[in-house]
Amino acid sequence: MYVSMKEMLLHAHKNNYAVMAINCVNMEQAKAIIESAEEEKSAVIINISPRQMKAHGHGEIMAPMIRGMAERVSVPVAFNLDHGAAFEDIVNAMKYGFSSVMIDSSSFPFEENVRRTQQIAALAHSMGLSCEAELGHVGQAAQDDNSNADLYTNVAQAKEFVEKTDCDCLAVAIGTAHGAYPKGMVPRLDFDRLKELKEELNMPLVLHGGSGAGEENIKKAVAYGINKINVCTDLFRHAVNVTMSTLKENPSIDYMDLCIAAQNAMKDFIKSYMRVIGSSGRYSFEQGSGPELD
Repeated sequence: MYVSMKEMLLHAHKNNYAVMAINCVNMEQAKAIIESAEEEKSAVIINISPRQMKAHGHGEIMAPMIRGMAERVSVPVAFNLDHGAAFEDIVNAMKYGFSSVMIDSSSFPFEENVRRTQQIAALAHSMGLSCEAELGHVGQAAQDDNSNADLYTNVAQAKEFVEKTDCDCLAVAIGTAHGAYPKGMVPRLDFDRLKELKEELNMPLVLHGGSGAGEENIKKAVAYGINKINVCTDLFRHAVNVTMSTLKENPSIDYMDLCIAAQNAMKDFIKSYMRVIGSSGRYSFEQGSGPELD
């Protein structure tokens, strides 16, 4: 099923688990993600950023391809614009057929973030799409932004922000960062802040920078109220490593077989991650329609 993020994340919020949001730039990744979701009976979100679209996975090609794949499976699949900052990029994603968008104005002052998010949320909702926003700022691991508490989400501001913008889910900053952390480093997350945010907002919350955060942190974040976890760096690195090892073992491998090997390896990673965050087995259509748990 090709759907927006709204209902799947409300179900995750109500039943205390999280849905993977996986960055994807080509057909092999899309197949790995959607096949994993179907086999695990899990909802899934496919992400792509404006930078990734401009560099490789053009939105006007990716959207109909992903929609076509999603309509052939029984589990919910959303296609979401990740970190949309420019109005033009967000509107283009809507035109291409994305089912969800994220407006990221977290680097702006509070009132400007509210104004921009209000505009995009209203437009998205008028088209039947869901809208994710960000308050606080999830920066870059390479710049040690995860340790800067000044960038963390303010609980009181978050309440006002959600009420004013009507966003469907909120990305919060609690100690993770985008990209790869320094070797051997596992970030320290502010779980007290996350608990306060969940109690105050009572809505789906999003964790960006899920790659490299450590399984213990991920499990605890889900237990404290995270319902969407963005994963990019870990999957990309996994695909590269498998490609390199496959070529080393079989330098004369056919290109298509190499793509299939990478695709299968990505499925193993995705399915394992779905089990960790509790989304596996949540959707079963064998005895009717809809999720197993309500």
